[in-house]
Amino acid sequence: MTDQTPLPIRPIARALVFDPRDRLLLIAYQSVHAKGPDGAPKTFWFMPGGGLEPGESHVEACRRELSEEIGREAEIGPQIAACDGPFRLFRRARDARERYFLVRLPDDQVDTSRLAETEDNPVLGTRWWTIDELSATQEHIEPAGLADLARTVIAGHLPDHPVLLSWRDA
Repeated sequence: MTDQTPLPIRPIARALVFDPRDRLLLIAYQSVHAKGPDGAPKTFWFMPGGGLEPGESHVEACRRELSEEIGREAEIGPQIAACDGPFRLFRRARDARERYFLVRLPDDQVDTSRLAETEDNPVLGTRWWTIDELSATQEHIEPAGLADLARTVIAGHLPDHPVLLSWRDA
């Protein structure tokens, strides 16, 4: 695909998954084409979730993706954010139309044994992040503004309307 070719639009549902200690679960991926300053494949962290299947709502997709990626059935809370636009870190670049939902788990147990089966980039692992760790890290976290949104949520303030986040430069 050239820069002149429009990217395919992909509706996506993701979850900000918090445990009882207010840590946020993120998944580490290795980009198959984006390189870091040292020339090594870029590593980036992302929320669980994925593309909608035909006829599926964002909430249904979020529920299915959590089951597939972290082995959990969960109540899907309100949509609290969105991020739209070209995203090029995954194997297949897309014009992502992402919707982010709040999910609170009663514990920190996840089963990621099926996670890599559906991903188009190598999965490196998962991690529960504290808000202070998210705010201080030099790791590539997508999208920009996620730490600030998470801090607002754990302070007990849900936005009246979904917050619009943006992608970082790849």
